[in-house]
Amino acid sequence: HVGACASFLYNLRAAVEDIQSGRRKVVVVGNAEAPLVPEAIEGYAAMSALATDDNLCKLDGVTTPDYRRASRPFGDNCGFTLGESGQYFVLMEDNLAIELGAQVYGAVTDVFVNADGFKKSIPGPGIGNYITVGKAMATIKAILGEENLKHNTYMQAHGTGTPQNRVTESHIFNELAKAYGMKDWPVTAIKAYLRHSLSCASADQIISSLGVWQDGIIPGIQTAPALAEDVHHSHLDFLLKHTEINPS
Repeated sequence: HVGACASFLYNLRAAVEDIQSGRRKVVVVGNAEAPLVPEAIEGYAAMSALATDDNLCKLDGVTTPDYRRASRPFGDNCGFTLGESGQYFVLMEDNLAIELGAQVYGAVTDVFVNADGFKKSIPGPGIGNYITVGKAMATIKAILGEENLKHNTYMQAHGTGTPQNRVTESHIFNELAKAYGMKDWPVTAIKAYLRHSLSCASADQIISSLGVWQDGIIPGIQTAPALAEDVHHSHLDFLLKHTEINPS
């Protein structure tokens, strides 16, 4: 399935449905994309979506851009930076995983998709985005309980590093955190380091999250020295530094 930045999630949902329906016991699911070619860069540049050298210099008041800090999710930013990635996961039916003694890194209970139909702008979120995050949080609450949802979860944001995304996505998280009674929900965005790999973006987020639960360190958004003024954060804690947690 091809669905822009959500391509991996559409494929993941198909894989989960195959296993839950009994059609498959093992599924390999993933994406690979290498968009660092002139055609892709020129296309996104024509949309004014990319962070340019000139705009990065203006942000920092310098004459030479700091490319290591080009991607700044939820900070003062000027567009996203393309990256390349390939991520693949092996999904296995529960009993088979136990029988084979497979190393289990996590479980996928469901993948929520709530499309909004036609709208004037692709980056402009509609009610479906709020429903999607709300359903995911409700699933965590049902399986792990309200206290675990409030105190043992964090949000691995899409965090493109664009001015529009920092406003719209932070509003989604903030409103849902408020609805579930959460005061300082930790939020980070791995694109600060990996950039935007397009179809692999959500797979990058998942593999990073598995690493957090494995090693107990949430990578902070260290490319942004501070939050942008228009970011919603009354019920969120945007992690601008690496944060240690108890992975158990």
